[in-house]
Formats: sequence, structure tokens, C-alpha cells
Amino acid sequence: MPDTSARLLIVDDEPLIRMSMSQVLTEIGYPVRSAADGFSALLEIRQEGPDILLSDLNMPGMSGFELLSVVRRRYPAIKVIAMSGAFSGEEVPSGVAADAFYQKGSSIVALLRIMETLPELERPARLSSSDAPVWIHRDSYNLSQDAYVTISCPECLRTFPQAVGIGYLKRKTECIYCRSSIYYAIVQPEARMPLQAFQRTNSGAICLSQSEPNLSN
Repeated sequence: MPDTSARLLIVDDEPLIRMSMSQVLTEIGYPVRSAADGFSALLEIRQEGPDILLSDLNMPGMSGFELLSVVRRRYPAIKVIAMSGAFSGEEVPSGVAADAFYQKGSSIVALLRIMETLPELERPARLSSSDAPVWIHRDSYNLSQDAYVTISCPECLRTFPQAVGIGYLKRKTECIYCRSSIYYAIVQPEARMPLQAFQRTNSGAICLSQSEPNLSN
């Protein structure tokens, strides 16, 4: 008998597939949620992590290849099943960060068998980056407060521009793609902010003088 206590998250950009799989698995007894794309899936995972993630590989916006890579890195305890109609067999396609593979069009019995045989994983539940800010070195040739820097989201790996502003501050922004919170610090070229300053506070802004030690030395 399948362990129907496992929480499932189904990710597929095709509404019919997403709804039909959700309905069948819910009737069997699984608690099921669904998402239409990779970004929506990350939002669902941040709200409540599933035990098993079933994701299509070919999706617009954030593909399943990208989503599974992010999940493996940020939420390694989640068991992952990749789904696709472009690959055949039961082997996980090369380069896909998944624990198992389900060929679309196969029977629900085949999917249940895969879910029952997923390996027991001994991975940390979550790798958090909220206390480790993204360090951004500001260009020395453009010191205007109207300048922009590029931030790489540690959650979805996308990059986006962010206004520099003024001051040496620990800051928080929101990824324009996946809406995750990002802590970051802009390091001025003439005076690098020491890491100890961040360890002395958990929230809010920090203002440092020009006399702070230079980390590049």
C-alpha cells in the first residue's frame, strides 16, 4: 500500500495534466497541491515544503531543469520526480537533478510504484541564506546614487538590476521573478564592509565609517 501521508506538489504548465494528476492522487488519499510553473512552485515550497515534488521538465519561464536544480540546492530534503513526454524509460535523464523519472503517458500505477521506491534521503532540510547577505562590489567608476548594480537571486538564480542608493547598509529586497526575500550589501570600492558588522546584528541597517578595515587586504 502506498504511503498516502506524503505531501505532493505537482508542477506542470498544462492545466489538464496538472488537474487530472491532482484529482487522481487526491482520490487515492495523498494531500496534493499544484503549480503552473517553476516560479509558482518556489512560492508553494516556501509556504510549505512538500515531501515529494513531481515536475514537468519543459515549461516556459523557469523550466523544470532549472526548478529541480534550485530545489536540489535550496531544499535538498525534498524527494524529486522529473516528468516528461520527451524522454522514455525509467532512467533519470542526464543532467536532471531528480531522484526518479516518470514518463508522461504511463499509467498511474507506474507513478505510484516510483513513489513507493524513492530512496530514503539523508539531506539537510533546507539551506538558508537569510543570514548570509549577497555581497555586491560597487564599480569605482560610477559612484552616483542613481547607479544600478546587478543582483543574482539565490533562490531562482535569475539576475535583475537594483538601484544603489547611498550609504553602507545591510539591505533587503525582493526578487522581481520569484518574489523571494534577498539580503544584500553593497561594498564601496574605497572602504569594504567587514563581515563582523553583519554578525553583530540580525536586522536593520548598519552605517559604517570610512575607517573600517579593508577586506581586500
